[in-house]
Amino acid sequence: MKQSARAKRLAKHHKRFNSSAKLNLVSLMDIFTILVFFLIVNQSEVRVLQNIKEINLPVSIADELPNENIVVTVLTNTVLVQERAVWQQAQNLSNLADENNVELVAALKKELVYLASKRQTLTESEQLKGRAVTIIGDALVPYQVLKQIMAACADSNYRNMSLAVQQIATKQTEVQL
Repeated sequence: MKQSARAKRLAKHHKRFNSSAKLNLVSLMDIFTILVFFLIVNQSEVRVLQNIKEINLPVSIADELPNENIVVTVLTNTVLVQERAVWQQAQNLSNLADENNVELVAALKKELVYLASKRQTLTESEQLKGRAVTIIGDALVPYQVLKQIMAACADSNYRNMSLAVQQIATKQTEVQL
């Protein structure tokens, strides 16, 4: 049986569009290359210290970003160095503000001296200023306790201290309509 010209044309059309669609990977690879490059470049802009739910940082208008160095975290009843507990007590540090916390200072000094012994060589900046340490303290920790912790750090040759705070946004210029 002979097919009409219309039937031949429809059969040819169905045969051509019946095959599976092919994915053009060149455009997709270009998009992912640009995306990866964008993420790598912008990744260095964000600095995150430790995210601990129990800490309520004090607020400040500090402009300088913290350097990456040893982190001493002061919770209400625990002191951590590099996320490792070095001192813990049942009562809060706010109750110990008037006392001389000999155990706390001794435990902190011991850990800092141990960390300093792991890296014996000092840069020129560290020889002048001392080793660097960042202290993250809860806003409820009394200043007297923070002073004792800072003194323990200074005695262990960690004299370049930074206190972590929550940065508040500076006033932005208002847009006039």
